Formats: sequence, C-alpha cells, structure tokens
Amino acid sequence: MNNMNRTFFSGLALAAVILLASCSNSVKQAPEVSTTSNPQTSPIAQNNSSAVTTNTEKIKFKQEGGAEDFALKPEADGAKLLDGKDKELARFNVDGGGKVKIKNPADQVLGYVVKREGYWKIENADQTKELYVLRRQNDGDYKLEDATDKEIYRIKARDYGFEVESPDKQSLYKVKVKNGKTSLINAADKPVFSTKSQVSAIAIASFGFDVLSKEQKAALAYAVNRSGGK
Repeated sequence: MNNMNRTFFSGLALAAVILLASCSNSVKQAPEVSTTSNPQTSPIAQNNSSAVTTNTEKIKFKQEGGAEDFALKPEADGAKLLDGKDKELARFNVDGGGKVKIKNPADQVLGYVVKREGYWKIENADQTKELYVLRRQNDGDYKLEDATDKEIYRIKARDYGFEVESPDKQSLYKVKVKNGKTSLINAADKPVFSTKSQVSAIAIASFGFDVLSKEQKAALAYAVNRSGGK
C-alpha cells in the first residue's frame, strides 16, 4: 500500500473515531426525565381544579351499591339540592356577582356563599356574620377557617385528587379521581359516594367538611365548582 493510500485510510479511521465519540457524548448529555410528581402540576390536580363549571344536566351522587344518594339539579337561576328520591332539600340562587343564596324548600333564606378573589365565605342568613372561609393557598392547597381565622381543615393536593386533613394532619377524607369517576372516601377507606359527572375535585372535598350542614356543604361545592376552584 503506497503512502497516499495509507494517508487516506488513516484519515477515514480518524473521522470514524470522532463521529463515535460525538454520538457517545450526545447520549451521556441527554437530559434526565424526572419521575417525581408535583401535586400542583399533576393531571388530576390540574384537570379537576378547573373542571366544567356550567353543568346543564343533573349531577348525580351515588352510593357504593349504585343507588342515588343525592343530586344537584341545575336551574335557570342556580340549582336545587335533591335527595335520592328527587325530593327538594335546598335551593341555591345565584345573583349577578356570583353570590349563592341558600334557601330551604319553603323559600326561607338559610345563608350565603360569597365568592371573593382566592376564597369563598359562608355567611349567615342576614349576612351580618361570617361563619367559615375556604381559602386557596399559593401552593395549590386549601384551608377551611372559622370566623376567627382558626384552621378547621387542611385540603392537600395529591396525585389522585385531594386529601382533607385535621390541623394535626390526621386524614379525614380523600377525593379520588379515577377512570372518569370522582369519589369521596372516608378515613376508613370506604366510599361515601361517587359521581361520573364532571365536577371539580376540590368541590367534592366540600362534602368532607363535617363542621358544615349538608345545605352548606352542597352550596359551597356548587359555588366552588362554578368558579373552577379559583
């Protein structure tokens, strides 16, 4: 082999070595994909903190066996809370500013849920007293406080939905979203009810606030869902 051929093949081999080294570096420098889940960015937290706010069909909440427990039926001026046999339990009237008036079937005012930036207030019937406040936190969690700003519940964003905790971090309820169904689970890990309607998970968490009456729970859930949990 003459000198010209040796030079050609040497150059070809050197180019191959450089190309292989470049490919190896590209593989080594490939960015790592994090598998850590952040409650604020998880699909469950995102999709269900801003779920459909204008349901036009009756939202049915069912017991574990499939029997209807209760329902929210949309009306022109708000919604009605019905029991499993479609008997009216309460009605929620909405004004232009988003305030929800809670009334019993006899049209007597029971209280109000008032939406403000980042929180919802539950007030008494004549709006002279603030009873409870649900506040959205900067990290995507929520807190329910009483009129003295005392913490009653913590609502923590989880990969599966939300967890309702006591101030000392005792788990009370979980809201789990799976396969198109949203369920409220009690501390014994037993389903309280579930729905296949598109309702925000944080709205469902309102039913885990045992300090509230059923009318207040449903009205708060209705108000939170209308605003997409924000």
